[in-house]
Parts: sequence; C-alpha cells; structure tokens
Amino acid sequence: MKKNVTMLLALLSAGVFAQSHVEVKGVLYNEQTKERLSDTKFTIDDIGIEAHTDHEGNFTIEVPEDAYEIELLVEGFQRTKQIISSEQGIQFYLIPEKIKSEDIDLSTAVVTVQRNKASEANLLNLQKKSTQMIENIGEVEMNRKGVSDAAGAVAKMSGVAKQEGTGNVFVRGLGDRYNSTSLNGLPIPSENPANKNIKLDLFSTDIIEYISMFKTYNSRINADFGGANVDITSKKYDGKGFIQIGLGTAINSNAIDNKAYQLQNGPNYWGFKKTSIPSNVLAGYHFQNSLNPKSRPSIGGSMNVKGGKSYRFNNGSKFGFFASGSFDSKGERLEQGVARTVDAHGNGIKDFHQFTSNQYNTNTTGLVNLFYDINPHHQLRANSIFINNSSQSFNEYRGYVRDINENENGLVRRATFERNTLFINQLLGDHKISERSEFNWGISFNTIKSEMPDRIQNTMRFADGQYFLASQDASLSHRYFQELIENEWAANLAYSLKFGVDGSDYKAKLSIGYQGRLKQRELEANQFNLKINRGDIAVNPNQLDDFFNPMNYGSYFLISTFDSYNGTYRPQEYTGEQNIQAGFAEFEYHFSDRLMAIVGLRGEYIHQLVDWRTALSEGKNEFDQFEVLPSLAVRYKMNDKNNLRFAASKTYTLPQFKERAMFVYEDVTEIERGNPMLYASTNYNADLKWEWFPKQGEILSVAAFGKYILDPINKVTIASSANDQSYANTGDWGYAIGVEVEARKAIIDHKGDHPEQLTLGLNAAYMHTKQELNDHKVFEETYFNGGRINTNFTFAEDRFTGASDLVLNADVSYSKKWEKGSSLLATVAYNYFSDRLYSLGTETRGNQVDKGFGTLDFILRTMVNENIGINFAAKNLLNPDIRRVQENLNGAVDILSYKRGMNFSLGINYKF
Repeated sequence: MKKNVTMLLALLSAGVFAQSHVEVKGVLYNEQTKERLSDTKFTIDDIGIEAHTDHEGNFTIEVPEDAYEIELLVEGFQRTKQIISSEQGIQFYLIPEKIKSEDIDLSTAVVTVQRNKASEANLLNLQKKSTQMIENIGEVEMNRKGVSDAAGAVAKMSGVAKQEGTGNVFVRGLGDRYNSTSLNGLPIPSENPANKNIKLDLFSTDIIEYISMFKTYNSRINADFGGANVDITSKKYDGKGFIQIGLGTAINSNAIDNKAYQLQNGPNYWGFKKTSIPSNVLAGYHFQNSLNPKSRPSIGGSMNVKGGKSYRFNNGSKFGFFASGSFDSKGERLEQGVARTVDAHGNGIKDFHQFTSNQYNTNTTGLVNLFYDINPHHQLRANSIFINNSSQSFNEYRGYVRDINENENGLVRRATFERNTLFINQLLGDHKISERSEFNWGISFNTIKSEMPDRIQNTMRFADGQYFLASQDASLSHRYFQELIENEWAANLAYSLKFGVDGSDYKAKLSIGYQGRLKQRELEANQFNLKINRGDIAVNPNQLDDFFNPMNYGSYFLISTFDSYNGTYRPQEYTGEQNIQAGFAEFEYHFSDRLMAIVGLRGEYIHQLVDWRTALSEGKNEFDQFEVLPSLAVRYKMNDKNNLRFAASKTYTLPQFKERAMFVYEDVTEIERGNPMLYASTNYNADLKWEWFPKQGEILSVAAFGKYILDPINKVTIASSANDQSYANTGDWGYAIGVEVEARKAIIDHKGDHPEQLTLGLNAAYMHTKQELNDHKVFEETYFNGGRINTNFTFAEDRFTGASDLVLNADVSYSKKWEKGSSLLATVAYNYFSDRLYSLGTETRGNQVDKGFGTLDFILRTMVNENIGINFAAKNLLNPDIRRVQENLNGAVDILSYKRGMNFSLGINYKF
C-alpha cells in the first residue's frame, strides 16, 4: 500500500495488567488526511512480536512495564519518539519531527520500545510493581540534584547519610560493616584495607544508569547484610550515535589563598605518580620525593568525553556500545580546627589547638559497555570499568604532645598520598528459554591496587624563635610505604520457571541459583624511621631537605625499620582469603491479583583466613561456618495506588580482614589495631511499609523497621594510657528500631509545548539503637598470643557505633523547557544527620561522638540549545563546624573540629 503520508500515533490509554507488562491501546492516523490507517501491520522490534491495526485503525500491544518511550520507524521518515508520560495513559502523543512528501509503504512500519530506567517515573513504577522492597535513584534525578558520584546519589535516598570526608555511607544509622556494594548484581571489592565496601564516590554519574538500594534482605544478595545492599547499574546506550565533551572548574572558599595551600612535593596533578622504596634504603638516604612542601594552585578542573551508538541488523539482532572517560580534580582546605586525644578528665595526651589540612583529590574513570541482543530472547552484555583515584593531604598539627612537646609548642606535619586503581570486568547474559523459563548469568574478575607511597611525617618543637626536630623516639620522623593488592572472582547463575502462565501473567515462579565469590588480599607495609643521632637540631620546617639528605646520613641520623638485618628488611604484612559459596531458592506465589509473596532460602558456606606478621606479633587465624538464611517478602496491593509490604530475614555480619589481623594503623591522634578473635554477628531483620503513588512520579511512604543483633561488633577504646582503638564483639545483644518517611510531590506540573515543573522531595529516618556492653565477654573471648583486650566500658548499655537518631534529606527543584532544546533546571538540596557514636568509651572516658550538622547545596543546569549545556553548583553553603567530641562526665571536649569551606564549580558541555 503506497501512500504519500505522515503518521501520527496517538496512544489513547494504557492499563497495568501484569507483573511485568503494560497494555497499550492506540490508533494509527494518516496525518495529512486524518484518516485512520486500517489493516496496517507493524512490529514491536525490541520484544519480537507482530501486531496490526483493525479495520478502524485501532491496535493493542503489550510492552514491558519499565518502557520509557515508544519509537515509530517508517521507511523514508525520520525516527519519531514519544515519551510515555502516565501509566494510566489518558493520552499519549507521537509527533513527527519533519513531514516528508514521499510514497511510504505503511505495511513496513516498525514500532520499537525504548527503556530508560533512569527516569524518575519509571523507577518509581518499578518500585511500585516489585514484590521486594526496593528504592532507586536514576540518572535524571541525580542530574536534578546536582549529584556527581554514587556516594552523593545514595545520600539523597531515605535514611542514608554520607560519612564526612569519605565516600562511605550510613544506612539507617548502620555503617560500613553492615552494608554491601555490587555492580550489575556482582560484588566489587574495597580499595581501602580499613573498609568492607568500596568508596562510592569513585563511581562518577557518567557511568551510572541508576542505583538500587535493598534495605531488606532477599536470597539473591550476599548474606553479609545488616543495613543495605547498594547495586549500581552501569550505563547502557541504545540509540543513534552521539559524542559529548565537557570541561569544568572548581574552587574551595578556604583554599583561595595559594600561599597557605601547600602539598607534598612529589605526587603529580593527574594522580598517577608511582614512587617506589629505594633499593638500598637502609644503606643511605635515597628517597625520591622532597620533604619540602610545594605551593600549587588550588583550583580544580574536570574534563569528560562520552559517546555511544547502536546498530540494528537485518536478522533482528542489535549491537550497541557506550564509552566514557573523565578526569576530575578538586582542592580543599580544612581550617579553624583542633585535633586532640584526651583522658577521662579532659586532659590532653595529644592536644593540637591548631589543625589544618590541605587536600587535593583526583578521579579518573573510564567505561566501555557493549551489548549484543542476538534476538529479543537472548541478550549479552560486557562491562569494563577502570578507576584511578588519588588523594593528597598535607596536615599540620600544632600544640601539646606528652613527653615530647609539653609547652604546647609542637608541630607535627604529615603528608600523605594515596592512589587506588580499580579494574572491573564483567560478562552477563539473559536468556528467555520459553514463555515459562529464563536463565540469567554473570561472571566478573576485579582487581584493585591501593598504594600509600612515601607518607611523610616529621615532629618538631618551637623554642627560642626556631624549630627543633624531636628525637625522643625514632618514629617521630619517618617515611611510610603501604601497598594492598586484591583479586576477586565472582559468579552468579539463576534459573526461573513460571507456573500457571496466562500470557504475560503467571500464578507462581520458582527460582534457583548459585553464587560464588573468591577473594585474595595481600597487604604490605614498611615504615622507615629517621632516627636522630644528635641532640637538638634546628631546622626550617619548609626546608627539611637541608637536614635529611645523603650528606648528613650516618653522622646526624640513621634509618631503621621494624625488622632489619645486615641491610635487608622484612615488611609488616598480612594476607587474607575469603571463599563464599552459596545456593539459593526463591518461590514467588500470587494468592490473588492483590496478594503475592516470595519465600527465599539461602545456604552459604564461608571460609576466611588471615595470616599476619607485624610489629605486634605473628600468627594465623581462620574460621569456617555454614549459614542457613531464610527470607520472606509480602506485597498486598490495596488498590492501584497503594501497597502494603512486609519483609523478614536472617543474615550475618562478618569481621573484616583488617579487623582480625594484628596490624597497627597509626594516625597522628589515634592508633588502631586488630583483634584476631573477632567472629560474625547474627542479624534478625523485619520491615513493614506502606506506599502511596498519587500520580506518576509521586510517592508518599512510611516504613517501620527493626533489627536484633547477636554478638554485635564495635570499635572500642582499649583500656590503656594511649587511647588505642580496636574491635570486639562487645556484648550478647543489640537492637535497632526506627521509622522512615519519603515524600515526592509535583506542586506545578504543566505539560505541553513548554513543560514546567516544581517538585518537592523529602525523606527522613528516625531510629533508636541499644546494645549490651560486657567487659567480661570481651576479656574472655579475646585471648591470643598471651594477651587479652581490657575494655572496662564506661556504660553498661549504649548506642551502636555509626548510628544517628535522625537523618533528613530535602530538595526543591524547578524545571522548564523551551523551543530548540533549551531548558533550565534549578535545585536547592538540604541534608542533615544528628549526632552519631564514633567509638565507645572505656575507663570512665566518655564516648567519642560525631556531632550532627546540615549541608545546603544549590545546583543550576541549563541547556542553551540541543547541543550546549552549562552547569553551576554551589555546595556546602552553610559551611558548618564539623566536630567530634569526647563526652566525659565533666563535660564534652572537642577532639576533632574543622570547617571544610564552600565549594563552587562551573562546567560546560557540547553534544555532537
């Protein structure tokens, strides 16, 4: 049938009728004649079905419930797309971009379905339909809130707070040990020996499509779970080719004065510097980096390029790729601070009344994503992600140190450069075997190298108008090298079989699967002490190379280390192995179209081995355990807009390698060491949640949750004069109960040619935690190498470490679009968390508590036209005092405080 036409596809209505599909009804029109196109065949290309209009031009099709837009392709016409703007679908419009006068064979019309899970409305729709409790944040919402990385994105979700100065997050007041992180459902390692989870700020939003958070456990998640599982879905591009480039700059208000902004001499601007231990380190002074600090501009910068394209072949298969590369740097200065270690009476052990920190961070990220859809039933996907993250800090502590600088005239200077390189490789497959069954799989190999090359520390005292090097202890001036290498294999296999299939609906589904994870870690550390041979040595703090140099070696100072003999040395080291093998089964049953449930059971074998040789001791510790872990999720659909949910589960919390190795981590004001006798906690979890979805893109929800934890693990202050920190199973029980509220509402929502929207968002979580603290339990359970941990807790019961009573996030966003692709998006976002416990007090010392504070950000994003975009952000506008106090009986004492400064950034991007 040849006609000179342009088509208008008007989708009149859509109703949800199944778990995974939406029914869409529509009409095909000839735009020139306005006549209905009867008996016209078309195909839904992406899902491989054919359909046609009836004699009146009407049609009915089924599309996945996460469908984002419908695309009409007719030979001789430009592709035409229409976003699905309402799941009730009162009216959908598809308007051609350009009318052409050509003969068109309407029988070859092709309709394709595009999915964009980054859309706020579609992510809420997924949340609404899922039997499991899940929360999502996608690319659209991240852009609206001015988020630049995964840590910032997760911190916008309900009950989540970001840990100050890190990329770590607390979920419902529970910190690193209780959470887990995955990418496309496969686990990823931590870059830091101190942490279980990787820093989420390593993942820039350029490589993220959306992030899902599971605050309730299901059998497909690793059972080392207490707070949440954060799963990052990497970006997949399916569309016409594009390339986009961007440039930006950033400044910190505290770091404008370049004279005060100094960093270690050696690391470079890009964060890829490699510094090795000199081959003859004990035979002379041969270090590469200078001890003299270097002034440099504090202005940060960013650059990025990304692009992608997809291809459709005649046999129905499809191939696409997306690639991105970015570099981001920023300089900051922490000032107006103090840093202290105090006893139970507030007397200083180390009392630095002036603390400043110059910081410079970089993040280089590269992603390559490939997908190949053999046909609509068999899909393959490959991801490779490279991340190089570096941080420099140049810290100065001025004040009192017992037995060294007792006249409050001391200066401790520490310069640290850390570089973390992560390489993630994944291959995933989804296969629909039949209408009843499907098979999904994924394998990954991840490797990470974390380096702290040539950390420098020097201790001095000021007297008679000049500085003198402190010589009471050989370690007061030193150079420190640390390297961690971790390799991890992981695999996921899952097979699902449906029962009672009726079209796309089904009565029940059984899923079984296997998950494996094999991790190997090696950590090596060397500290080379610069031991002063002579008495007081006067120095210029900014010209220390005048003393520490090859000429003075031997006569004025020597180099020593923890274990050396005849010019050779052995490092402090530990190795860790973790092997987790799990099988799971889930049974989903629909009692009716309103009530459905998933019962899960996971069997998990865990083996963990830690072998160490440190300055404290040498030893090995391992444990094996097998866990049987049930879970339940129930969803009751009260009506089309309301859900009532319940979930319950049993999980565990493992101690980490670093916590179980007798390894000393020494900071200027605190020292941590491991406890080989730590063992896993057991967690019992329950959640009850009500959700209301008034309109598309809107939500109001209230959730109550509770956790009961056996043998909880906490960071504690050991009963000692030095206030050392360690880890212990501090009691027999602990619990957490709380309430979460989330609301998202469009105050102004004008559709049409110039859409305009004003939205409000709010989420808050309030929780109460309590745990038993048992000195006798800790003493009896921590016997190793002839010693025990003495705690003598100040209180018999207390809160969980890391737990805040209140976490609040709020935002107001305004958006408007005009002709030719121009648009405006402005957001004001506020975040607050209340006081949270950092470390439990002992020996009548008070708890160490991080005081709560709020942050205020302003984000402005504009599109001048379809190609040019300009972005501006002003963050931390309130610039609050960030404080850690020790709550002694005679009053709270500040032990750490500073101001971070306001951060301003400006960027421009161009899309080809």
